[in-house]
Amino acid sequence: MEPFSPPEPGFPAEKSSSVPQKKWHVLVGVTGSVAALKLPLLITELLKIPGLEVKVVTTERAKHFYNAQEIPVTLYSDEDEWQLWKGRSDPVLHIELRRWADLMLVAPLDANTLAKLANGICDNLLTCVIRAWDLSKPLLFCPAMNTAMWEHPITAQQVEQLKGFGYTEIPCVVKKLVCGDEGRGAMAEVWTIVESVKRILEEQALPTQS
Repeated sequence: MEPFSPPEPGFPAEKSSSVPQKKWHVLVGVTGSVAALKLPLLITELLKIPGLEVKVVTTERAKHFYNAQEIPVTLYSDEDEWQLWKGRSDPVLHIELRRWADLMLVAPLDANTLAKLANGICDNLLTCVIRAWDLSKPLLFCPAMNTAMWEHPITAQQVEQLKGFGYTEIPCVVKKLVCGDEGRGAMAEVWTIVESVKRILEEQALPTQS
C-alpha cells in the first residue's frame, strides 16, 4: 500500500454546514468494540463535512466488526506500520500520521484500549499514534463497552486520566447493548460524534497541512 496516497472520493458535502471551506485532516481510530460496526456510517457522515479528508487507523480486533470494503478512505493497520519501515531512512508510519492529522477521533474506544492509553502503553499502530500525539491538536474519544465494564471504578479513573491529557470525551449513552444488557456504555450516536467534530473544527484555528 502507498502510505500517503489521496483517499478515495467521499460523499458529496453538505452545503448547509458552517465549517469553513478549507482542507481538514481527520484521523479516525477504531478499536475492538461491537460499536465498530458503525464505522462505515461514521466515515460516510464525516465525509459530508466540506473540505474534510479522512484516514482510518484500526486495531486488529476492530476488523472483526466491519467490512473493510465498505470504508471509502485509506485504512491503516499494524501490518502497514511494519511494511513501511525497512531501514533507517524510511518513514515511521505512526509519526507520519501524527504529522498529517489536524484532529484525531477514536470511535469507538473500547475498555482495553482505554486502559492502554491511560497508562501510556503503545503496542500497536493506533496506540503509538496517540502516544506520539501533538497535544496542541484536538483528540476526541468515544468510550464504548458493556455496562458492567463501564461501571467498574477503574473506568472513571481512566477516562479522567485521558481528559487530564487534554483529550475530549464524547460520553457514552444508555441503551440496550448488543449483548442484551441495558444500561450506560454504548458509544454516542454517530450524529452526535459528527456534530462534535464539526464544533471542534469551527472553534479551533487548526493549521492546514500539506
